Amino acid sequence: MDLLSVLFNSAWQILIHFWWLFPIIMFLGFLQSPYIKGKVGERRVKSVSSRLDPNQYTIFHDVTLPTTNGTTQIDHIIISRQGIFVIETKNYSGWIFGSEKSRFWTQVIYKAKNKFQNPLLQNYKHIKTLQKLLQLPIHYFHSVIVFADDSKFKTQLPANIIKDYQLKNYISRFEENLLDAQQVIDIRCKVEDNRLQQGFRTNQAHIQNLSKDKH
Repeated sequence: MDLLSVLFNSAWQILIHFWWLFPIIMFLGFLQSPYIKGKVGERRVKSVSSRLDPNQYTIFHDVTLPTTNGTTQIDHIIISRQGIFVIETKNYSGWIFGSEKSRFWTQVIYKAKNKFQNPLLQNYKHIKTLQKLLQLPIHYFHSVIVFADDSKFKTQLPANIIKDYQLKNYISRFEENLLDAQQVIDIRCKVEDNRLQQGFRTNQAHIQNLSKDKH
């Protein structure tokens, strides 16, 4: 038996004995995918926001709205008499570097660096879509960027960039009424009537729209 055959047989024996490792490795890789990490971050924010008084705040999660160029996807919308809170979640750990007007921010974990779109600019597009739908002044909308608790901001960032556990207290600090009770009801109905149906097809269509924008 030649050396190549011996090596092949040895490798085959290893595969036979440790085949069960491959599904585990694939599953762990799936858990680390951007999609799953994003959903985990959204679930954490969903849990925190559920502590808000339901008599004062109406909460929408995972809202996809049509736009002139396709769709936009908003992680969370909280409607109250104090305005409309538009929330973008980022489930990033490590050090976060960024500035208010830079196009990209940077995540650093040890020596690994990862650039991602400035969430303030990203959320501004979401707000403009809602503003067009609701026909309200821009100051009625509050942009909020929520990061995972285990991230650490290494540059000076605006006050509306917070950790997930800070969300309830942050929103509760807004006390000035901008909307009356009927306006709140009308806004809730418009969002509900115009959002696309949640599910796999809507998510896939949104991803395809994003891919077209990059070309």
